[in-house]
Amino acid sequence: MTLDAEMLHSLTKGTAEEAWRVIINKAVEIASKPLSSNSASSEVTKRDREVGLLDHALCGSAWDLWHSFGDAVERTSVRLTRWWAEPYSAKAVLILDGLSLRELPWLLQGAKERSFTLNEVSVNASELPSETNEFAQALGFGNRSQLQNNGGGLAHKLQPAYTECADMPWKDCEAMINSTPNWVFWHHWPDSKIHEGSGAGQGMDMLARDVAMQLSSDDFWSFVERLATGRRLVITSDHGYAATGYFSDADGDVGQFLKKTFASGRSTTTGEIGPFVPPVALRINSVHGSHLLAVGRWKWKSQGGYPTLTHGGLSLLEVLSPFVELSKTGA
Repeated sequence: MTLDAEMLHSLTKGTAEEAWRVIINKAVEIASKPLSSNSASSEVTKRDREVGLLDHALCGSAWDLWHSFGDAVERTSVRLTRWWAEPYSAKAVLILDGLSLRELPWLLQGAKERSFTLNEVSVNASELPSETNEFAQALGFGNRSQLQNNGGGLAHKLQPAYTECADMPWKDCEAMINSTPNWVFWHHWPDSKIHEGSGAGQGMDMLARDVAMQLSSDDFWSFVERLATGRRLVITSDHGYAATGYFSDADGDVGQFLKKTFASGRSTTTGEIGPFVPPVALRINSVHGSHLLAVGRWKWKSQGGYPTLTHGGLSLLEVLSPFVELSKTGA
């Protein structure tokens, strides 16, 4: 893929809203094409690198667009709150922690194969930084674990709802769904797998194979059907992830700056943006305060090794989340 003249013009000459619409539409076009289990690993890697061309534009001539991201692209937390206010008799939200656009094809294919109705397929923004706690707090929860055993409380924005948080097999999760009309279920996968496979020599290959197995399994879709029975269901995520194992090595002064500023992470509350043009770090002000975030596709040497899968910075596949609304006939 190359960036054509029309796209480059949109990124540099149009409004921020127009630019982000073009960027997201292109990322979705790349990421949402059907996948097969046999070629999933190689194809996901290929697509990741195609989206990388958009990331390179966003950390080059169009880097200032990141300052408008939080305003120009609706956040998932805001979209969920709006959706929850729709007059459905019963509804459910399934948050798959760390689900990115890479996994969207499996949801679309599985829903079609199992005769779900796709009512909406869209893309929204993570919180900045793209971390779990920030998303939970944007919905009015103290943290993810608060949802466990219906502990969500009465202060969150998805009222009324039975809440649950688990990292259990899909069959066990299915057994947890009772007849309460409204549900918010936050599952640790695939984020748990992302961090398990973030060490040196591991990463996307292992994760892509696990995703193909999980999201095409009968157990997963039986769990989804249980949630969707009699309810409108949204499947979404708190954030995506960066396949940093494919990122370029930052050497010299840039590498030293990034190592000193971010260690093995991609965001911090302290530090300066540095003297580099275009910048390799940006200070972003959001509802969660002021944070310094790593920009684009750089990795650097750090103690213990820089993770090959992570999140928290500014690259497209870590800050965009799918939003898929499903129903069964009559729901």
